[in-house]
Amino acid sequence: MNLEEYFARTGYKGSLEKQDLETLTDIFQHHIRAVPFENLSIHCGEKITLELEHVYDKIVRRKRGGWCMENNQLLGWVLKRLGYDASFLGAYVFNPHQNAYATTMTHLLVKVVLDGKAYIVDGGFGVSYQMWQPMELASGKDQPQAPGVFRFTEKNAIWYLEKMRRKQYIPNQSFSNSDLLEKKECRKVYMFSLEPRTVEDFRFQCTYLQTSPDSLFTKKSICTLQTTDGFRALIGWTLTETTYNYKENMDLVEFVTLEDEEVEKTLKEKFNITLDRKLVPINVKGFYTI
Repeated sequence: MNLEEYFARTGYKGSLEKQDLETLTDIFQHHIRAVPFENLSIHCGEKITLELEHVYDKIVRRKRGGWCMENNQLLGWVLKRLGYDASFLGAYVFNPHQNAYATTMTHLLVKVVLDGKAYIVDGGFGVSYQMWQPMELASGKDQPQAPGVFRFTEKNAIWYLEKMRRKQYIPNQSFSNSDLLEKKECRKVYMFSLEPRTVEDFRFQCTYLQTSPDSLFTKKSICTLQTTDGFRALIGWTLTETTYNYKENMDLVEFVTLEDEEVEKTLKEKFNITLDRKLVPINVKGFYTI
């Protein structure tokens, strides 16, 4: 495991000496544009493990992606190696279909302290809720980014993340009521405390999320990647390509349904992923939004 190999994977060629917000943002953006948020292992007969060496081999050497426990664990390791004051936190993800936060802590994220200010660096959420810049841990402050306006609010030592999106233009009107579309303009994302966590705190969740029939991740095969002007997502057989603010205060959301034989080619061309085993796509309706 070495930083040079990781940065070759993400394409980052900037400074490794500076520990400032600009450098942190650059490293972070290279990660989210090179490393997909994906759960494809579950749907091609592979087990997802949390050992850092396995995560490194999967993402860096095999050029795969991963979910939050993989992406953010690797990102945290990189930042610590570079000398950043980085630590892990745990979040409870909001479920829009139940209109409630999960009761189990399933989301791992990174906190970085720079010049006395705390920031959340989360490279493991994917789709339109993926932040593009480290977010200052400040309550009630709107933080506009390319994906939309993010905001933290704090109440009784619990922090809540929400995101406001733009209007959406969907050329393929057969998808205008798709459950893959977020209907609300303001959406809760997750809640968390500032209690430090370790990867060990996520062992049970890692097994549960990839085995339980009630888990979103067993109901959907998901691969998403941020681009320079939006993101793309392959959920089941549905490929979505979103362009942020393609005209004033409006995002362009394009959908296409793939045939079985197109899935593997699309993973390679759009996400730079080549799988070792055969993927069995799945998309149980009513469980995911972008």
